[in-house]
Amino acid sequence: MNLAEKLMHDMKEAMKSGEKQKLNTIRQIRAQIKNEQIESGDELDDAGVLKVLNNAAKKRKDAMEMYKKGEREDLFAVEEAELAIIQAYLPKQLSEAEVEAIVVEVIDEVGAHGAADFGKVMKGVMAKTKGLADGKVIQQIVRAKLG
Repeated sequence: MNLAEKLMHDMKEAMKSGEKQKLNTIRQIRAQIKNEQIESGDELDDAGVLKVLNNAAKKRKDAMEMYKKGEREDLFAVEEAELAIIQAYLPKQLSEAEVEAIVVEVIDEVGAHGAADFGKVMKGVMAKTKGLADGKVIQQIVRAKLG
């Protein structure tokens, strides 16, 4: 069962069990997947669905940040619940230590010596992590390592 089929199956299960939060979140994700399919002109594979899920998770994290700053705990809780639902479909994220090891490896590979090589290092790390780590976390670690 691919990811799109799993989402459809889980949406039906959420309808049957009356889980409104899960149902609404999956519907939003499926709508985003459908929009991507319309834009690209053909069906999305699992990688395409993962990209949509990662974008949705990133939006939820950004919204959570804003709601926390605005002291809107009610809306923060809604976004947090949606994020938990989305993360159930995403592969396990790499820990900071694992990302740091990849960053050090890429720095050695490209021969980076300072901030001028930031782009080269980011490109290499992003290629190796392929959505398994948050871009902001990678960026912070690369900046720290390159000084």
